[in-house]
Amino acid sequence: MLLTDRQIRETVPGDKPIKLVDGNGLYLLVQPNGARWWRMRFSVHGVERQLSVGVYPLISLKRARERREEMRRQVAEGIDPSALRKAEKRSRAQTFEAVAREWMAKRKVIWSSEYTNNITRRLEQHIFPWIGSKPIRTLTAADVLEALERIEKVGKAETAHRARSNCGEVFRFAVATRRADRDPTIDLKGALMPVRARHFPSVKRPEEVGALMRAIHGYDSKTVAIRAALRLLPLVFVRPGELRLAQWQEFDLAKAEWRIPGDRMKMRSEHIVPLSRQALEILKELHPVTGPTGCVFPSILHSARPMSDNTINSALRRLGYERDEMTAHGFRSIASTLLNEKGWNGDAIERQLSHGERNKIRGTYNYAEYLPERRKMMQAWADYLDELRLEKGTDEADRAA
Repeated sequence: MLLTDRQIRETVPGDKPIKLVDGNGLYLLVQPNGARWWRMRFSVHGVERQLSVGVYPLISLKRARERREEMRRQVAEGIDPSALRKAEKRSRAQTFEAVAREWMAKRKVIWSSEYTNNITRRLEQHIFPWIGSKPIRTLTAADVLEALERIEKVGKAETAHRARSNCGEVFRFAVATRRADRDPTIDLKGALMPVRARHFPSVKRPEEVGALMRAIHGYDSKTVAIRAALRLLPLVFVRPGELRLAQWQEFDLAKAEWRIPGDRMKMRSEHIVPLSRQALEILKELHPVTGPTGCVFPSILHSARPMSDNTINSALRRLGYERDEMTAHGFRSIASTLLNEKGWNGDAIERQLSHGERNKIRGTYNYAEYLPERRKMMQAWADYLDELRLEKGTDEADRAA
């Protein structure tokens, strides 16, 4: 007797699995927990096998019967449905998207969450829709270039170059795991539009820096954390993201030291920031407000989350500095330019900027390298900024006008 939907729905689960037979090898297994699984029994070369057909009601009775007939035709043609399914599964595991996601899963243990999200979003938006479902072994340089050119056409040349680099890493992983023969992105050298060097706008002349520091110290904000972040960034000149994600447990105010964990640093190595007397004053004033644990600079809306990545740039806009004049990242350029002009050791400056060692043989440098000199430099830098702030320029523009 054939099964009916009503019979399936009205079967009450028992203490043991209940088998509802439909015929020709198809049956429904009703588990004690209420789950209902379609199963198919068949024989290939005299060997009995069973294969899952799906879950009811996601796979309806009608659809289960269709799958049964499809398997019976395969058996009649000498094809083993279970072997065929395994082959299809292996084929899906060898698509570009499958290999890319496997590569990302392995790498994210050493990536920051932000870096992981950036790569995932880049591949999901710009690469997977075009070549994600194709077997990675069959992809050519032309296939990848076609996807990258779509990115270029919307004016994102830098994103295209980053996507090419990510694709290259995926292909090399595929080669290492024997799912591809070579990395075709090697053939794309020179095929993409060049990217102009990225410069972060900033003021440069000492008198301009003095005016900027006066504007910052006069910044009127009801949010103490924003005011503190704006005043602290010029003194420590870390990357804006490193500042806004700062946690109180990273600071040792007694030692006048901030240790940023490697997973938040661009170069993936712990970074020490010596704190000047002026930086300590800002932090000690802020500590009772946002401390003693958690975000140093919390969001206005959610105290457990850091401020947004555009907060400091927005504050600079309110101070009258346009995007092409000054950015939060520009404080690093200011420090690099003026500290070099004042004759400080270039290597000490580079270490404090946490720039990577250009000589790859020395790539894993000691994060405390030049630290005594850097402590002196950071205090001298804070004092110099105070000097510039207190020296009124005779030709200073009135930004408030």
